[in-house]
Amino acid sequence: MAKIQQLKEAIEEADAVVIGAGAGLSTSAGFVYTGERFSKYFGDFAGKYGFEDMYSGGFYPFDSLEEYWGYWSRYIYINRYMNAPKPVYENLLRLVQEKDYFVLTTNVDHCFQKAGFDKHRMFYTQGDYGLWQCSRPCHHETYDNRKIVEKMVEAQGYTVAADGTLLAPQRAALKMTVPSELVPHCPKCGAPMTMNLRADSTFVEDDGWHKAASRYDDFIRRHQGMKVLFLELGVGYNTPGIIKYPFWQMTAGNPKAVYACINYRDAACPTELQNQAICIEGDFERL
Repeated sequence: MAKIQQLKEAIEEADAVVIGAGAGLSTSAGFVYTGERFSKYFGDFAGKYGFEDMYSGGFYPFDSLEEYWGYWSRYIYINRYMNAPKPVYENLLRLVQEKDYFVLTTNVDHCFQKAGFDKHRMFYTQGDYGLWQCSRPCHHETYDNRKIVEKMVEAQGYTVAADGTLLAPQRAALKMTVPSELVPHCPKCGAPMTMNLRADSTFVEDDGWHKAASRYDDFIRRHQGMKVLFLELGVGYNTPGIIKYPFWQMTAGNPKAVYACINYRDAACPTELQNQAICIEGDFERL
């Protein structure tokens, strides 16, 4: 409780708050890729192919693009266009909405924007489930996929409810493929489209990506030497060079800065930062 009070005071006193969010924050909000949620939407795929979570299924070498997009359209829809089950992001917004804030995140589920965060104060470094790109790529543009993804899930038998959730058919089995005419191809070269997710050197950093990167750099530059709270939430060690290590370095370089880390299992910082750090092990939803 003392650390939570300390964090509350750090938020109140900060001139600016930089939120760094990883997958753990969305997990706290209920966006889990295993268990009941996986079984509900991918039980047929699991029964046919034997994988046990959404992430593993995303790498499966399906026999056809029609089946590939049958799987991925469900994946995209439930993780990008449906709301998270728990109001973790909305609660976070209430904490910082009166502050000068910016969000840096490796998450690709767009939960921040769905919760009401200002889209001009966010930098999604690793892509967006809601965007497609050329798989080659022959050019550096991305394409919004919502309308086609909705058609894909409906073609499998789902109904999109008024609240945005997917309703499975009551008396018929779901199809596991989409019609060939819905399979997306690049409008420039005709190659298959793919997700705009950073997996290798083919990831497209489009104009929107670069503008967001510039806004983030400008935010950091404008607040140098000020009371900045670097608030790290649910960040692990898969890509520590994007959020964790830079937050440590910027805190070490600014005696007025505070580094706060909330992580379910691994809330820690270098010994050099202990006098400027607040490390809390726990689920953000329960704090």
